[in-house]
Amino acid sequence: MAFNKSLAGYFDDLAHVGIPTDDLKKTIAFWEKLGFKKQGQFDTDDQGHQVVFMKVGHLMLEIWDSDGAVHKTGAINHISLNVEDADGAFKAAKEEGFTVKEDEVQHLDFWKHGIKFFNIVGPNDETIEFCEVVKD
Repeated sequence: MAFNKSLAGYFDDLAHVGIPTDDLKKTIAFWEKLGFKKQGQFDTDDQGHQVVFMKVGHLMLEIWDSDGAVHKTGAINHISLNVEDADGAFKAAKEEGFTVKEDEVQHLDFWKHGIKFFNIVGPNDETIEFCEVVKD
């Protein structure tokens, strides 16, 4: 990690776009029809809710059924930027005065070694996630 690296220097690509749904099977079928392929499916809680990751080219979607769909323009929940060092990016976000939604970097058991992430608020109240897929 570079000394005094700005948040802009931590991400290198879009990680995924987050879309909540009321009907996971219907949503998966829609995106499959557009050419997306399921990359992973994970339980999100003990109530049967799921999250599915679907990909075409290098574009990844994160689709989950625990929050419900908005059913109007603005229905995308968040965009996620790919980072290799979520902890460093989190520190830079705080130091640069971004509005960070969490008090610390979050962890989820997605993929082989999990993910680390945090969210900031954009100027239009949009959510921008910074996500690291843990390598080992």
